[in-house]
Amino acid sequence: MITFFHVADTHFGVENYGKVDKKTGIHSRLLDFRDSFEQCVELAIKEKIDFFLFCGDAYKTAYPSPTQQKLFMQVLLKLHAADIPVVIIVGNHDNPLSFGKAHSLDVFASLPIGNIHVISKPETLTLKTKNGDVQIVGMPWPTRNNLVTSDEHRLKDSSEITKYLSEKVGVIIQSLAEQLNPEVPAVLAGHLTVSNGIFSGSEKCAVFGNDPIFLPSQLSIKPFDYVALGHLHRHQNVNPKGYPAVVYSGSTDRIDFGERKEEKGFCRVSFKKSGLQRCSYEFVQLKTRSFIQVEVKLKKDKDQAEQIIDELFKKDVRGAIIKIMYHLPEDTVDTVDLFAVQRACSDAMHVASILPVRKPVTRERRIKLQVSMDVKTLVEKYLEEKTDLKSKKEKLLEKALELYDEIQSET
Repeated sequence: MITFFHVADTHFGVENYGKVDKKTGIHSRLLDFRDSFEQCVELAIKEKIDFFLFCGDAYKTAYPSPTQQKLFMQVLLKLHAADIPVVIIVGNHDNPLSFGKAHSLDVFASLPIGNIHVISKPETLTLKTKNGDVQIVGMPWPTRNNLVTSDEHRLKDSSEITKYLSEKVGVIIQSLAEQLNPEVPAVLAGHLTVSNGIFSGSEKCAVFGNDPIFLPSQLSIKPFDYVALGHLHRHQNVNPKGYPAVVYSGSTDRIDFGERKEEKGFCRVSFKKSGLQRCSYEFVQLKTRSFIQVEVKLKKDKDQAEQIIDELFKKDVRGAIIKIMYHLPEDTVDTVDLFAVQRACSDAMHVASILPVRKPVTRERRIKLQVSMDVKTLVEKYLEEKTDLKSKKEKLLEKALELYDEIQSET
């Protein structure tokens, strides 16, 4: 049996919460992402897997800091030391999107070692493992600078180019699949957006129209036994009723509170030596830092801070990242003792925010009045807008006109 780990989206460099670690001088969230990735690698070494497949987005940006590069490399090179081959697919966050510039994973392709393979353009790799050969069709993030090179595309708008990219990549995948040996296990490894994939958290703000979109049927073709994808942070199989599975392993750690309820991890994939459906996989959950969102609807007759603290005590906030939202009753002044709430969160790693939520005040519609209107018309329109005065309209109008006439006679 051939076994490998499918991992993606480590995003070293995400530092939107946390603080600088006193012992190392490194941001605590960068250490979290390092620790999550290290769990994958250490388990791979313990289980003596046949190879390690990384499907893109090692860093937050295409220009990682030396510290981020150092931490990622230290973890990844443990696999080399254990003689486990590594296959890396270049993702959109790894690519500078500028012609001629090296991507952030190029350094691994330049190392004088033979068991780390970096795929930055569509190609087929036949990987020889201790338990047999595996064919890997690598499909990195499709960028305009490596696919749209002809003069005929210069005047096309963004949607036309995106459509062309989707069609072009689909043709390339089909062409490479037709060249595979159906007797040898085959994997399509890519960093792509599938049409029915579910985005999560910060990804939801992505402009969907700019991503080349692929149907599951374009990827789950023969003779592939497994389709390993990166890009979407939620673990999911977007071809649940078909074979092969088209799987996003998901990110290895949480990016923001939009991902607070999602399990983070990777996929353990195994090939049998024979059979029509010779591939199976399972999701392996990692131990990651908790994101806890506390939401409280305050009552008027109780101390506001105490109500929030009571709700906090129901959660295990030790070492967690906390976000607190409290809903204020109508016509109530915000008297929350923020220092008391922060003291109650002393066991948490970081308090991201403590936010009051107020019910929007319904504003009355302005009456359309004009200077040219006489006094009677002005008063009538005013009284028509006041629902509580409608029953007294005639009497009030009469009194208002009497007062007006009295004022006029005095002047």
